Amino acid sequence: MNKFSILSAAAAASLVVSPVVAQAQAARPAAQPAQIDGKPNLNGIWFSASRANDNLEPHSASGSPIPAAERLIGTFAATPAGLGVIDGDGKIPYKPEALAKLQEHRQNLISYDPEAACYLPGIPRASYMDYPFQIIQGGGGDDMLMVYEYANANRVIEMRDVEIPPIDTWMGTSFGEWEGNTLVVHTLAQSPGEYKAPRGVMFEGVTWLDRTGNYIANTTTVHERFTLVDPTHIQYTARIEDENLFTRPWTISMTLYKNVEPNAQLLEFRCVPFSELMLYGDLLENTDQPAATATPSNAAAPE
Repeated sequence: MNKFSILSAAAAASLVVSPVVAQAQAARPAAQPAQIDGKPNLNGIWFSASRANDNLEPHSASGSPIPAAERLIGTFAATPAGLGVIDGDGKIPYKPEALAKLQEHRQNLISYDPEAACYLPGIPRASYMDYPFQIIQGGGGDDMLMVYEYANANRVIEMRDVEIPPIDTWMGTSFGEWEGNTLVVHTLAQSPGEYKAPRGVMFEGVTWLDRTGNYIANTTTVHERFTLVDPTHIQYTARIEDENLFTRPWTISMTLYKNVEPNAQLLEFRCVPFSELMLYGDLLENTDQPAATATPSNAAAPE
């Protein structure tokens, strides 16, 4: 094929491709302003690609903590490997007395985990769960809002000086400020008090950080930093301080990615109906009503 034939073929191909490219460009959402009142524009839907919700520390792939699960659902119960997100040596510096509660958690994985029961996840866990979240930022010194797909959780970032919150809550109370181009959020007073675990156990509330039972308490302060690296990436860090639990403050860090799909939106994950049988199934033992059994959604209906 001579040079003229090659150029002609390339020109013809561009005529075929260009309408497709034009459609894709037309479908892109309009670019949002880079700044709002001189501060980086963080508006959008963000997510973490880390495996932090499985385990903040470095970990290998593993099977389910429920022995029978692998026989029933195979790899659906497995945990992928993760590099870890803890700065430094990759370990959480628990005090010896705090390790006792961690071991209790690890003997009751899933059944004690607030995520499995559809309780609110707390901070910083809400930022790196397997669900996206949306940042809603206005102008001036207005408060900000972060909305999470998991359990329809949300929190207001009060853009004012830090105060001691009057009560403890699942998501704590968050106070925000700008340090240059970085949004800094201080969260205090996270604690659900007592909550119901399966089989009627009332569990003393702490905030779990991942599915391996790592945790913080209502005495913990979390300092988050959101730094916009470019329009689609945020450098996220969370410094965790609690002299009752840890020998020193420690920090997690990861990248948050913006969902740039033209139809990006938060969908509902109202998980309460999915956890009720786990939480209250013991009440069926004293009734004639049979417990529900898990059936694949694509299974044929019984005749």
